[in-house]
Amino acid sequence: MIGPGSDAKVLIYTRPVDFRCGIDTLVAKVQHELHMSPWAGVVFVFRSKRKDRLKILWADGTGVWLMTKRAESEQGFAWPQPSDGVFRITAAQMAALVSGMDWRRHRAPRRVIGPKVEACASA
Repeated sequence: MIGPGSDAKVLIYTRPVDFRCGIDTLVAKVQHELHMSPWAGVVFVFRSKRKDRLKILWADGTGVWLMTKRAESEQGFAWPQPSDGVFRITAAQMAALVSGMDWRRHRAPRRVIGPKVEACASA
């Protein structure tokens, strides 16, 4: 499958960006506004003003990917409140966001740890 793995670090750039921006402009935003390296394997998600479009910038070690999606539903994507900076989500939450689901309702599954059962030695 093309795309980052389930252990990817995902950051949402919270302010809307001009969607005419290409790879070079978004790389420059990451470097100069966020003071981060776009080459570190981190997935950066950018939003449009209308909430119905997103761009994903990701460097996989061989090059830079720029993926774009437009929501077909009228409500668009669920975004955090715009502010200066970034908002971290999990790769599973990004998958929910890209699917049009409310990623804020998606939580990592709880791992249930049961008691250890030891075999009884018969006398």
